[in-house]
Amino acid sequence: MTLKLYGHPFSSYHQKALIAFYENDVPFDFVMLDGSEPANSDFGALWPIRRFPLLVDGERPVPEASVIIEYLGVHHPGPVRLIPEDPDAAIEVRLLDRFFDNYVMTPMQKVVGDALRGEEARDAQGVKDARTQLDTAYEVLDRWMASREWAAGGAFSLADCAAAPSLLYADWTHAIPERFANVHAYRRRLLARPSYARALDEARPYRHYFPLGAPEGRD
Repeated sequence: MTLKLYGHPFSSYHQKALIAFYENDVPFDFVMLDGSEPANSDFGALWPIRRFPLLVDGERPVPEASVIIEYLGVHHPGPVRLIPEDPDAAIEVRLLDRFFDNYVMTPMQKVVGDALRGEEARDAQGVKDARTQLDTAYEVLDRWMASREWAAGGAFSLADCAAAPSLLYADWTHAIPERFANVHAYRRRLLARPSYARALDEARPYRHYFPLGAPEGRD
């Protein structure tokens, strides 16, 4: 039975899951969530939380990008293992996955979300705190990547699936300082990875959605 993936190409978490599909050429049907019917109602019935992406395998809904990637590794495996067999390496991969989601993606979304609000509802202190957290995350990551090609586990993994869209949008939101050369080099490797390059190409028609303005030449 064909897998279905509900989401939107411009979503960072959708891109995170897409990388796993493209790394292993896992076939799926894409269901675009742009408010149109019946996709919107079907999605809400399957996952009332209404956060995408959502994978549907037969009658089984699987929400959350990290869980989708784990699920694919168990039920639809391919030659690229995104979570290592070695338990300690797997712990490191999951740690870095949480790092990118919690300390890069979350503060980035705080700044972007604030830009979508009306002036009277803005949270200046919250945005300032989010930018400070991004600066801290960049510094930590620069040290971490000093002697690594990929984020964790010794090979391309779930952690890098999380890193690619989070660093793309974070740099658009709060530019990575040039002094963090290791982060910039890592970001370039992620952009060159064929699986992410494909996901990013699919997102290009929607760049105008970015409320802070998508910078030229910063893909």
